[in-house]
Amino acid sequence: PGYQLRQTAIAKRYGVSPTPVREALRILAADGAIEYTSHRGATVRDFTPEMARDLYRMRAELEGLACEVAVERMTEENFQAVVAANERLVQATAEGVDPATLSLLNKDLHFKIYESTSSVMVEGIQLLWARFKPSVTLWGVAEFSRALADDHTAILEALSRRDAPAARAAMHAHVMHAWELRQTSAELRATGPAGTDLAGSEAS
Repeated sequence: PGYQLRQTAIAKRYGVSPTPVREALRILAADGAIEYTSHRGATVRDFTPEMARDLYRMRAELEGLACEVAVERMTEENFQAVVAANERLVQATAEGVDPATLSLLNKDLHFKIYESTSSVMVEGIQLLWARFKPSVTLWGVAEFSRALADDHTAILEALSRRDAPAARAAMHAHVMHAWELRQTSAELRATGPAGTDLAGSEAS
């Protein structure tokens, strides 16, 4: 967060002209990953605690709803795909796989659930996940991994019963639990400067 992205340096590093670099930066800005200021140019977005909390709150609401909708539409085949994704994550955690891989397996588990909803719902959730990319994942802390795995168990139990309200509540609680865990770590919580917010970002 806060790292400056210089077009000429990036173009030289990858042996390309400035044109594709400008286009890439434009896409990143539209996705909310970087921001432009008159005195610093393009920098990696530095999230404030308020911005990060808002993202988690939006995630909790939308992913909770997606879980409820998934139950309503989920086939047995869909559910078994979710179970398999969870088993891969549990096994990788037990084997001490690197945190980055665990994070990807965690994302795969979540989106295996959301696949039973609709493309518009999946796209909305993907946008929220893309907005906040911490440098260190929660899955790099063993205590956090165990807590999140317990949450997943509760979600899968609700899915197995096809209990839509319980699934929604479990997912909502899980996302906010992740937020609470992040707040306990100086390395993981957002520390951007106060007084900035998403409303000022360019989305052109």
